[in-house]
This record gives sequence, C-alpha cells and structure tokens, in this order.
Amino acid sequence: MRRNRLAYAPLALPIWALAEFFVFVAVAHAIGAGWAILLLAASTIAGIALLRREGIKGWRAFQAAAQENRPPGAGVANSLAGLGGALLLTMPGFITAVAGLLLLLPPGRTLARRGIERFAERSLGSAATGDLFGPRKVKVHSGAPVTVVVVDEQRPGPTPPAAIEGEIVR
Repeated sequence: MRRNRLAYAPLALPIWALAEFFVFVAVAHAIGAGWAILLLAASTIAGIALLRREGIKGWRAFQAAAQENRPPGAGVANSLAGLGGALLLTMPGFITAVAGLLLLLPPGRTLARRGIERFAERSLGSAATGDLFGPRKVKVHSGAPVTVVVVDEQRPGPTPPAAIEGEIVR
C-alpha cells in the first residue's frame, strides 16, 4: 500500500525552514550578511521576472500546439518545469534558489518534464496521456500483455485512438 506523501508535510516544512536558516547563516558568515541579503533579494526579483516570462512562453507554446493540431503536453510540461523553477527562485532561501536554478537549466528541466509526464501517466492513465503527449515509446518483455494504440492519420479533427490489447507472440 502506498502512503500519502502529504502526511509528511508537517514534519518536512520545519526541517526545510531550519535548513534554509542554517544555509543562510553559513553564506552570511562566508560573504557577509549584507551581500547575503542582497543575493536573496536579487534571486527573488529574478524569479518574479522569470515567472512572467515562463508563463507567457508556456501559453504561447500551448496555443501553437492547439493551432497545429498536435498534442500540447510536452510544451506544457516543459513550461510547468520552468514555472516551478521560477517560483522556487521567488521564495527566500538559498536551497530553494539553487533548486529553482536547476529546474531552469536544460538538464534539470528535462528531468522535471519527464517526471511530470510520468506523474500524468500514473494519474490520468495511458489513453489520456497519449492524447496529451502524443504516442509513447514502450519496452515490451516477452509474454507480457501489450496495449497497441492505432491512430488514423486520415481522419480529420481530433479523434480518440483505438486501443487493441493482446500479447506479443514469436
């Protein structure tokens, strides 16, 4: 049985706040309190500016995907990762700022996008995820049940794909 991860939030939030405090004290000791406060203010201002930019960029990517009649999921997931990074930058603290920067850089954004796609697949199911993110690549093990999705490219307009269940037989 899977435990609800939100049950740990009352314990995690004070630990996170304490960690942010100790990291701030360490940085303030290393570079000076004034510079540490200035660095936090700069990261918050940069996060606010990036929130607007990432939001507009995500909305435009969604509109472009809708106009081209293609699944919007990859662009939306990429924008969600960028919005999450910008939001973490707006929060005061060096740990959240570093986490936000990691989400804004391409390798971290790619990992976050894949995590968002996996979360969507677990939450929504493979059929809805296929509509959002397009066809999925799967690995098939011998003898395992397989769902094959067939998309008719000749039919105009958005049509739900037909699913065929079966087994791979050699």
